[in-house]
Amino acid sequence: MKDEKMAGLAQGLKVVAHPTRLMILAELQNGVKCVGDISGLLDARQPNVSQHLTVLRENGLGGFRREGVLRCYYLKRPALVKALFALLERHYPAVEPPLSRRKT
Repeated sequence: MKDEKMAGLAQGLKVVAHPTRLMILAELQNGVKCVGDISGLLDARQPNVSQHLTVLRENGLGGFRREGVLRCYYLKRPALVKALFALLERHYPAVEPPLSRRKT
């Protein structure tokens, strides 16, 4: 493989290598969510969540739409994210379901 292709693959892995971004991707598999909803589910500050959402958007995994004054995010590549989680769950079974799908 060429160095450029390997660098691109490494960048893709870097994007999804952060636990908060993985949790956000898991939540977005369930549909469109606004920043406040995501920060509430993750018990994280909105500016922190917004930074991670920006990274996902800039790397082509997420997109957003405005709903009034809110920014609500969605997956731009749901099949890729689904395949990523299938791979992780198969090889790293410690991966848990998204918070919104857990039974309390």
